[in-house]
Amino acid sequence: MDNGMNMNTNTGGAGRKNYKWVLWAVIIVAAIILFNSVIFTVQEDQIALVSRFSEVVREIDHAGIQFKLPFVEEVTIYPKAMMYYNVAYMSLLTSDTIAMVGNCFVVWRIADPRAFLRAVGTVSTAESRLHRSTLSAMQRTISGMTQYDIISAYEKGRDHLNQTIRDIVREEALEYGVEIVDVKIRRFDLPPENEQAVFRRMISDREQLAERFRADGMYQANRIRNDVDRRVGIIVSDARAEAAQIIAEGEEEYMRILSEAYYTPEREEFFLFIRGLEALRESLSGSDNTVILDRDSALAQILLRP
Repeated sequence: MDNGMNMNTNTGGAGRKNYKWVLWAVIIVAAIILFNSVIFTVQEDQIALVSRFSEVVREIDHAGIQFKLPFVEEVTIYPKAMMYYNVAYMSLLTSDTIAMVGNCFVVWRIADPRAFLRAVGTVSTAESRLHRSTLSAMQRTISGMTQYDIISAYEKGRDHLNQTIRDIVREEALEYGVEIVDVKIRRFDLPPENEQAVFRRMISDREQLAERFRADGMYQANRIRNDVDRRVGIIVSDARAEAAQIIAEGEEEYMRILSEAYYTPEREEFFLFIRGLEALRESLSGSDNTVILDRDSALAQILLRP
């Protein structure tokens, strides 16, 4: 009997000890849960919204340990830094019904956390909306341009295209508290099945453009050449007329000087004598020359009676 009573007493003591340990464990777990439901931490690049019954009561944008009411208030934490979202390749159709594929990326940030929480709630949902908005903006922009316009704009720089798409996406994103920092087109490509046909068309267009430029150049060259020839003809004609006038004036002056020099009979006779000698000299130049003169001629008189 005594042995049995001792065994029951020992068993009861061990059970009470185990019960105490379980109670302490439950208290510790409950304290940890209560601690976690009261305290939360906000990092430097984060912003926290404290909601009570789905209504935002506090907005915390500074780092540190914060407190909230357990089981009543909920905390939603969002990043403050800019985020990057890559939009995958999409099929686009130009205004001249040419298929193209392209992709872009979006740099964005949460500008209004309260509106963001009400409209989308999570970053993944916001990215899904950005994806749809960017697709729509690119399609609206590209559908209003021909393929030639797109290629020309792409060669000159993509700033205009980027700005057009960014403005469309930015306006839609403001509704759910998102600020679009930038939208950049990464690449535009032709579908593989259309590349060769488009390349041939581009080559043909460039050849036609080159021919037009050559024709315009030839027209301008001929016009300039004809204008120069006309000016040269006018200059030469004026020069010839001026030269003829100068020659006429010189001959007139020559005749005036002669008339003044030989205005008396003696001077006229001397002039005729000199002209006769010159004529005779020209006639006798060379070898074996024969001159037939009349005896009464002035030259015969010079020879017979010098």
